[in-house]
This record gives sequence, structure tokens and C-alpha cells, in this order.
Amino acid sequence: MSDPRALVDDLTEDLKRWLPEQRWFAGKDRPVTGVRPLGVTELVDGDPQLLHVVVEVEQDDRREPYQLLVGRRTHPPEISSGSWIGAVGDLNAYEASGDLDLTGVLLDLMAREERVGALGFEHEPGAELETGLRARPITSEQSNTSLVYGGQYILKLFRKLTPGKNKDLLLHRALQGVGSKHIAPVLGSITGDLAGEPTTVGMLQQFVPDAVDGWAMATTSVRDLMAAPELHAGEVGGDFAGEAERLGRAVAEVHADLAEALGTEPADADELERSTKAMLDRLDTIAGRVPELTAHAPSLRAAFEKLRSLPADSVTMQYVHGDLHLGQVLRTVGGWLLIDFEGEPAAPVEERHALRSPLRDVAGMLRSFDYAAQQLLVGQPDEPALAERAQEWSDRNRAAFCEGYAAVAADPREQGELLRAFELDKAVYEVGYEHANRPDWLGVPLASIARITDGEG
Repeated sequence: MSDPRALVDDLTEDLKRWLPEQRWFAGKDRPVTGVRPLGVTELVDGDPQLLHVVVEVEQDDRREPYQLLVGRRTHPPEISSGSWIGAVGDLNAYEASGDLDLTGVLLDLMAREERVGALGFEHEPGAELETGLRARPITSEQSNTSLVYGGQYILKLFRKLTPGKNKDLLLHRALQGVGSKHIAPVLGSITGDLAGEPTTVGMLQQFVPDAVDGWAMATTSVRDLMAAPELHAGEVGGDFAGEAERLGRAVAEVHADLAEALGTEPADADELERSTKAMLDRLDTIAGRVPELTAHAPSLRAAFEKLRSLPADSVTMQYVHGDLHLGQVLRTVGGWLLIDFEGEPAAPVEERHALRSPLRDVAGMLRSFDYAAQQLLVGQPDEPALAERAQEWSDRNRAAFCEGYAAVAADPREQGELLRAFELDKAVYEVGYEHANRPDWLGVPLASIARITDGEG
């Protein structure tokens, strides 16, 4: 077979076209102007061939590294048409995360704790991994790629890489160390090299086959309510409030576990000023792009300015999830699990690792309840009865979540102005996202902003 580095060099023009078509590629806002290989490691040689590739993607003045698995073989595997990258010699190269015969090697290497080139494969102390399992990719993810091995393990491959230990792995190990019951156990990891620094490229966890994600459960509950709008949210068979209350408890327990494992610190005197400035800067930026937000700007500005008058010692800082919503939680027979502790994918790495108020996670979940309530109404004719039921569902489940949280920790509603500012800041971010990606959904965060700021400003 061809020299691995030369093979990837031959693919750079094809990758400029192919990368923006992948759902996990984060740079869809501008064209790819160049692709440069940073590292190529041959994991399987011969025919078939499997390469681990890290490329630097250039988009004008932005340069970001991405991880790929590239395969070549005489007899093509059964993969999606979008996985084919381009021809190299007499064979086509393809993104190999969907090649069930090749990806098993990643698990086997972790089980044996081997090193291949720049890649180190290891399992957690005491973990014994079964080898020889085939993998299947999970197709629903957006920013990463996960492979499920035999219904026992799940390997997350981080697509956009940042130097150092990944926050997801860091927090999972910390939570596991204090016996948290709301995470899936970490079993192994893959470490590469980026800019001369050891970098997490993969994390292996126990797979939970009976799990259902919170978004699916919540939206099913909303669907049940919309099918019987003459009933109230608490009267339909699919009432979600009990689960929302249990979820609130789980989130509070995870926050307590993170505080135990990694500590807390009081906010310094400038923290609220920095937060206020960041919120106002985001508001100005997005209002400049989205005219529909302009009418709400005075009320939003007033809500954010109130943070300056709050006492700094009322805010506790710690590691938090950072991107918490109903799609980041799983319901199992044993309770709720939290997943994907990376933080907001679009945020800089230093921001994702920064200590935050736990109320940011609470605000994220409250916003998610609003989205779940409204999603069936997007693009539909206005029906006041359904809109009323949707708002009732949201109010009921937001309250239940806070009640559950308050059963374990301080009631988040007691810090109303701070929680309100965090929720509004998240809604402003959503306005920018929906305007750029899903214009039909723009009304969801705008309606929430109008409701939350009613009578303010």
C-alpha cells in the first residue's frame, strides 16, 4: 500500500470539499481554504489499511485541528456515500469510523495498552476490556463520533481537537473518583500529540443500552399533551414533571460531586463585572445581526446590568457541565445520567475549562424545557389553545426541576436575578444560533425573552 503520509497529502484537495459536508465539522460558516496534515499514524497496514490522521483546517485566518480515521481497501465496506473522501491511486479513501471490521482495533489496542506511533492506548486502572468486538457508529451525534462495541462499550472520538486533557475525560474521572452515580463509568482513553502536548483524542465508557435521552422523553410528553389539549399538563398520561424533579436532584448531586472532587472558590470582586460585560457584548453583537432582537435590547440590558449590584460573595464558582440540556441526559432503569461534559463546543478551550456558577447549568436546562414545549408549534399556524398548553407544560416542568434541585442544594430560584440573567444570556445566544441555522425556530427564544423580561427595562 502507499506511504501513509503521502496518501494523506494526496487527499488534501478532496478534504477541502469533503470536510464541510460532515455534520461534526464546526467551520460551516466560511469556506475551507487549506488542509495540512499534522500527524499520520498507521493502525492497520496492508489491505485493508487504517490510518489515524490529524489535519489542520485553514479557513482564512482561522486554523483548527480535526481528527480523522481514513481507510483504504480493495473490497469496499458497507458505509454511507458521504464517507467517501476521494481516489488515491487505484483505490478510494474513505472516513473509516463506519467500517465495522477495522474499528475493532481501537478497542483491542486499549485492552493491551499499546502505543502506536504518536498514539497511546490505555484502559483505566482495574478495567478489563473484552477484545475482538465489532463497532457500530452512532449516527445522531453532531460534534463528535461515537462507536458502540458489542453493546458493552462506547468510544467517543473527539473530532475538533484542543491540546491537553479533554474536559469530558477530566470531569468523568473526577466524578468517578468520588463515586458519582450519575455518570457512565470511564474505561479507557486514547492520547495523541498536538502542538507538542499530550492530547485526548478518544474516551471509552460503559455503554448503557437501556437508556433514553431526556429530549426524547420530554418531547413525547409534549406530544401527548398536544393530542389532548382539553387536558392540563398534569392530567395527561405522559406527564413529565416527576422525571423533571428527579432530573433536578441528579443535576444538583452532580454539582455537589464536582465540588467535592475538584473544589469550589468564591467569585472574585470582578467576576460579576466580567459576566455582565460578556453578556452585554453578546447582546450588542447579536442584536446587530438580528433585527428582531432590537426591540428587546433595553430590557435585556437592564437585566444584565443588575448583576453589577449583586454581592460577589453570593456566587460560588466550580467546575460545571457547561452545555447542559435535555439532550445531554439519559434516563436509565437506575436513574438519570449526565453525558458530554466538554462544555459548549463553539467556546474557546479556556472558557470551557473556566470555573462557573452552577446556575449556568440550571439556566441551560430551563431553556431546554422551553424548547421541548415549543418544538411541535414551530412552523405551524398559531393556535392559542396549544400555545397555552405548551407554556403550561414548560412552567410545570421548570418548576419541578427546580424543586428537585432544591431538595439537594440551595434553591436556584433564591438567586432569581442571577439565574434570570444566565437564562436570558442563553436565550440571546439561541437567537444568534437560530438566525444563522434555523430561521423558523427564531420565535422560540424571542418569545422566551419577551416572557422573562415582561415588565422589565
